[in-house]
Amino acid sequence: MHNFDFAKPSTIADATKALAADGAQALSGGMTLIPTMKQRLAAPGVLVSLTGIAEMKGVCMGDGGLHIGAATPHAVVAREARAHFPALAALAGGIGDPAVRSRGTIGGSVANNDPAACYPSAVLASGATVVTNKRKIAADDYFRGLFSTALEEGEFVTSVVFPIPQKAAYVKFNQPASRFALTGVFVAKFANGVRVGVTGAGNDGVFRWAEAERALSADFSAAALSGLKVDASGMNADLHGSAEYRANLVKVLTGRAVTAAG
Repeated sequence: MHNFDFAKPSTIADATKALAADGAQALSGGMTLIPTMKQRLAAPGVLVSLTGIAEMKGVCMGDGGLHIGAATPHAVVAREARAHFPALAALAGGIGDPAVRSRGTIGGSVANNDPAACYPSAVLASGATVVTNKRKIAADDYFRGLFSTALEEGEFVTSVVFPIPQKAAYVKFNQPASRFALTGVFVAKFANGVRVGVTGAGNDGVFRWAEAERALSADFSAAALSGLKVDASGMNADLHGSAEYRANLVKVLTGRAVTAAG
């Protein structure tokens, strides 16, 4: 690991100033960044920890739905979101192992946008709003591809606001070693329709399955998916599963999520 300076601001304003320095990198949990630094694949000059900012922690209901501070660990989301958004709480409780859930944060996951991470599917399927130190970004405008988001230089996630669906569920097929989603599907039913977020499968990262959304908005049942087929040409392929395998998983897991939600 290369040498670096460390800062732990206590306010969003101070964090914004610290991240304006050359070579500064935000740290929120470090589940991806720290291993990358250990392998010398990243060498930030200054690590700016966001975990000391009290206003970026906690789970509460507010305007627009469930507000979750970006520095809130997965374990806290799993515990405190359960009464308001059980499907999101269950998702958080299934991330990694106890150590990861104690240190990893929702903001770090959403900012990193790993193509196999669980939270992006919930953010997209819920039509959540990603709040940063500069603006508010709708979920449909936030995710830009593999490890890519709408965040600009010096911008960081401060909270995520989730509208509460009438019904929802998340089902994932675990990659056994990491517990990342080989494929994961989050289904959320609202009064004006259904949204389906898919993670782990697409070769361009998290995406919405529009055909399933239309079918489920008309008939919220697993049977509504029977005539649909996912195009394998847009799926990721690796040693854990072919594109065709992942395409089939998307349909199977969507059906299971609908059944679980219903």
